Amino acid sequence: MLVTDLLPQLRDLSRADKLRIMQFLISELAKEEGVTPLENDVNFSSVTLYNSHEAAQQLARLLESTQEAC
Repeated sequence: MLVTDLLPQLRDLSRADKLRIMQFLISELAKEEGVTPLENDVNFSSVTLYNSHEAAQQLARLLESTQEAC
């Protein structure tokens, strides 16, 4: 099937079906590139400076030393 034949059919799909097709294509591309997909329903930790007073103090000291050097 040619892309020119496929595109009009894709336009007629529901939003949910379009999203499924996008997910499928992204998954296929990731496999071709050898990328390991992220797992569903898994919580990943993230690093944040929220409520990190030590990090704020360290950044303030770095800023002061940078300003003094100028």
